[in-house]
Amino acid sequence: MTPSDTDIARILRATRTIALVGWSPNPARPSHGVARYLVGRGYRVIPVNPGQAGREALGTTVRASLAEIGEPVDMVDIFRRSEEVLPVVEQALANLPGLKTVWMQLGVMNAEAAALAEARGVAVVQDRCPAIEIPRLGL
Repeated sequence: MTPSDTDIARILRATRTIALVGWSPNPARPSHGVARYLVGRGYRVIPVNPGQAGREALGTTVRASLAEIGEPVDMVDIFRRSEEVLPVVEQALANLPGLKTVWMQLGVMNAEAAALAEARGVAVVQDRCPAIEIPRLGL
């Protein structure tokens, strides 16, 4: 199901902690810029990147996987190719019990992963970017 603007605004207002899968330390990469934007808007962002695990970034430690987070996360924001989303969503559902939203970035869509998350009561947003939606919706 495609969420309405009202749904997206509700999600973004209710979200406090975001696990950002595919975070890059390279400032030229979209995942880096979006993470910094979200932190600047008051969200707590936990970067997830196995190649950068243990490094400090965005005021926290970069994690190798969602399984390593061990604290409540409201949203998983996915910067991975569409075909790589299903295992990320499976890991999120298995390790983040309070998860409310799976968010797939621009150009990222996976119907199987979306159906799995929705079947567990987790909201899904596909092919959108919170750094675009926040100003667009005046949040």
